[in-house]
Amino acid sequence: MSVSVFKRVNKKYFPSNYIFNPEWIVLGVNNVCNLHCKMCDVGTKNMESNFAQNLVGTHPINMPLELIKKIINHTAKYYPKTKLGYGFTEPLVYPSLIESLHYANTKNLFTSITTNALTLKHKAKQLVGAGLNELYISLDGPQDIHNEIRGHKKSFQKALEGIEELLKYENSPKISVFCVITEWNIGYLNEFLEVFKTYPLSQIGFMHTNFTPQDIADKHNEIWAHSYPATSSNMDEINIDNFDLELLWEEIKTIKNSTYKFPITFSPEIDSKEKLIEFYHRPEKIIGRMCNDIFSNIMIKSDGSVIPAHGRCYNIDIGNIYESSLKDIWNGQIIKRFRSTVSKNGGFLPACSRCCSAFN
Repeated sequence: MSVSVFKRVNKKYFPSNYIFNPEWIVLGVNNVCNLHCKMCDVGTKNMESNFAQNLVGTHPINMPLELIKKIINHTAKYYPKTKLGYGFTEPLVYPSLIESLHYANTKNLFTSITTNALTLKHKAKQLVGAGLNELYISLDGPQDIHNEIRGHKKSFQKALEGIEELLKYENSPKISVFCVITEWNIGYLNEFLEVFKTYPLSQIGFMHTNFTPQDIADKHNEIWAHSYPATSSNMDEINIDNFDLELLWEEIKTIKNSTYKFPITFSPEIDSKEKLIEFYHRPEKIIGRMCNDIFSNIMIKSDGSVIPAHGRCYNIDIGNIYESSLKDIWNGQIIKRFRSTVSKNGGFLPACSRCCSAFN
């Protein structure tokens, strides 16, 4: 039996006794963002959602250096092949970023950063020197579209300058670009790809909007409010009825029939216009077989508290690095119970339906 098959069997039949190591430790290194994205609860200042609470709901604002070094030490000791992902909220403005990357590099750990790249140009040389392995850059369309969505008139230009600066170095990290599909950039996705056609990127990924409507949260909470409460998320400025799905489907077909120097992916991969309509207009319908992220990731916030998977998951405290080891938390009773509950309920809970983990 291959390892991948063994993992699937373990997840499905013995979820509370998962024997494999985490693939990612997601680091919520700070609670600030320097942009105001329309499709994000942090950008729209909806501080009541699980997503916003997971990203900016803890103190201190910046993860202390001694804490992130402790996380790095635990990862190197217990899970040396596990990757560290600086994910939230905007890692490039984290004061201890470079020092902590250097420290992780001395422990031979793989590191990645997810960023809006607003300050990338000024950090490029330091990131290369610190041994960063991968960089994931979030952009929302060609220049004017992106800048409007992000609330900054030069954010796209600055990101592009940062990418070009980073590519000057022979040992630069791999660079991938990800674009969230929204009502504002449909019709501009091909134009977006053309901007990067000569760039040596690892990939460009398009992500269908992750969202939780209030009615889905309400249905979820009828059953799970006391254990795993859900909230509406990323719906403040998004109107699903404004998504031109006819045009989007034509764009998807064109993109999939085009050839670029880098791979192009969609998450989820949708193979018909009917399925596309279903994704956006029937959010109660689950897509995917099961959540894999609760078996592969955990996220550590700036105060040392840990949640399952990453920022889009339920805001449940499964432990704290100040009080327990990374190994004990990964194998702790709270996350074991959560994995078992999710698995016994078909691989997802109702509010999981349009989270990216549902179809990774």
